[in-house]
Amino acid sequence: MSFKISLTKTVIKWTPNKLVSWIANIVLKDIGALTGFSFDLEMRKVYLQIQLVGESETIDVWLEGFGIISDGDDYKVIIKQAESNRIWLSNILSRVVNKEWKIPLTSQMAPYIEFMAELLEVESMTVEENN
Repeated sequence: MSFKISLTKTVIKWTPNKLVSWIANIVLKDIGALTGFSFDLEMRKVYLQIQLVGESETIDVWLEGFGIISDGDDYKVIIKQAESNRIWLSNILSRVVNKEWKIPLTSQMAPYIEFMAELLEVESMTVEENN
């Protein structure tokens, strides 16, 4: 693991959840509010709780086992498990888990994709290829 990756993982680990929520809520203004958040890069787990404007209940989402697979010049994202407290969202998530999804390389993303692939490298997962 490179020094840059190690430093980035440390910064992510030390970033307060309240800071992430504050920034997310600036972006989500007039749409909703991030009311719950946790992120564990080492365990590859994310929890989000969002209160959408006009909705009486929050939407909770849990993701586990996410990563990036590097295959030569191609990069793919995978999520091993995903669920929500909303049936419709869990049904959508069930259609994307355990599949490799090619990441389109835009000119803005190209300089960073190799770094992101190393940061979120998938070590050993059995996956179903999405065609």
